[in-house]
Amino acid sequence: MTKQFYPELDETLYRETLENGLTVLVVPRKGFTKKLAYFVTDFGSIHTDFLLDGKEYHAPAGVAHYLEHKMFDLPGDRDVSAEFAALGASVNAFTSYDMTAYYFSCTDHFDECLRLLLEFVSTPYFTEGSVEKERGIIDQEIGMNEDAPDSVVFDNLMAAMYAVHPIRRPILGTGKTIREITPEVLYTCHRAFYAPGNMLLCVVGDVDPESVATAAREVLGSEKKETGVKLRDWQEDMTCPKAETECSMEVAMPAFNLAFKCEPLTHGDAAIREEMVADLAAEALFGESSELYLRLYEQGVIDSSFGGGFETVDGCAILLCSGDSDDPRAVREAILEQAERIAAEGLPEKAFLRMKRSALGRRIRGLDSFDSTCFRLCAYHFSDFDYFRFPEIYRGIGAEEICDFLRRAVRAERCSLSVIYPVNKEAQS
Repeated sequence: MTKQFYPELDETLYRETLENGLTVLVVPRKGFTKKLAYFVTDFGSIHTDFLLDGKEYHAPAGVAHYLEHKMFDLPGDRDVSAEFAALGASVNAFTSYDMTAYYFSCTDHFDECLRLLLEFVSTPYFTEGSVEKERGIIDQEIGMNEDAPDSVVFDNLMAAMYAVHPIRRPILGTGKTIREITPEVLYTCHRAFYAPGNMLLCVVGDVDPESVATAAREVLGSEKKETGVKLRDWQEDMTCPKAETECSMEVAMPAFNLAFKCEPLTHGDAAIREEMVADLAAEALFGESSELYLRLYEQGVIDSSFGGGFETVDGCAILLCSGDSDDPRAVREAILEQAERIAAEGLPEKAFLRMKRSALGRRIRGLDSFDSTCFRLCAYHFSDFDYFRFPEIYRGIGAEEICDFLRRAVRAERCSLSVIYPVNKEAQS
C-alpha cells in the first residue's frame, strides 16, 4: 500500500488498488476505540441508463434504492443486521443521487465485521417473494416522503429546474416505477455496478491497513469484472423550464426552496476548485454572517430556518437556499440584487480572507467526525480528487473568482422557486 502524510491536517492515508479493481483507503486513528468502514458503489438513483455486455438497459426510477434495501438479504434466511448486532456493531446504508454506501461502526471484532460487510454487499440474493414484500415497504417510504414538506418542496424544485437530467425524479422512485422492478432487474444492476472496479472501501480507525486489504482480497477474490457503462444523455439548457412551482400542505407558514442552475462540474482539481469557489460564493451571498442574511432577518423576511449552499450531483449543480418566509419572492429578488451588487463592487479583502479561513476551518473540524471523513473521501474519490488536499485548493482561491461565479450563476433565467403554502391560506399571487 502507498502511504501519504498530510502535515497541514496531521492525517495519514494508505491507498491501494487491488487486482480486482477495488480501491482501498485507510485512515489510521491511533488510540481511538471506534472503527468505521464504508463500502461504496459509484451508482446512485440517477444512473438508470447503461450499457452492459454490449446491451443497452433502461432501469426503472428508484432501482438503486430498492437494490440497497435488498442487499441485506443473504441465502439461508440470514439476517445481516442481527449478525452485526451479535458482533457488537451497527450497520446501515443509504442511497444518494450518485452513489450507494453500506457502512458499519464497531469497537471490537473489526475484522469479522469487515468481512461480513464485504460478503453481504457482494452477494446478490433476490427471490420473487422477497422482492414483492419489499415493494410494500418502499411504497410506504415513498408515501412518507410525499407527506414530508422538506422532501416535497425539493423534489418539486428539481422537476421545475431540470427538463432532462434524472435528478428531476425522486431517489426512491414512484409507486408506479417501483412496480417495474423485478429480481432480474436487480441482478442486472448489481452485476453492472457492484463489480469491485466500480467500488471503494474506506476505513477510519485504529486498524492495520494491510489487514484491511487482505480481507478485501480474500472475500472478493482477484477477478476483475466488467462494469456497466453509464449513459449520460443529460444535456440541459441553463434556463429553468419553470420559474416557479407551488403546492399546499399542512405547514404553519410558507416553506420554500430557491436555486440557481449551474454548469455541471467535471473531475479533478479544476472541478473541486469550482465547487469550493461556489461554496464561498454562497457564504458571501446569503451565509449567516452576510449582509443580506442580517438585513432580511431584521426585516422579518426570513427566520433562523434560512440557509443554503452549493450542491453537486453527477451531471448537474445548483446554488440552493431554503427556509420559511411569508414572502419567498422577496427573498428571491433580494438575492438577485445582492449578487449583482457584490459582483459589481467586489468583496472587501479582509472580509474575504476571514470568510475563507472560516470555511477552511469548518472542513478541518469536519475531519474530527469519522463519518464525515469517510463520506467525503468516498464522494471526492469518485470525482478523481484526493480530499485531504483541500487546504491547498482553498489557498489559491481569490475574491474575484467569487464575483465571477456570482455574475455567471445568479441570474433570473437560471432561477427557480418552489413554495409550499399552508392549506388554510391562499397561494400568494
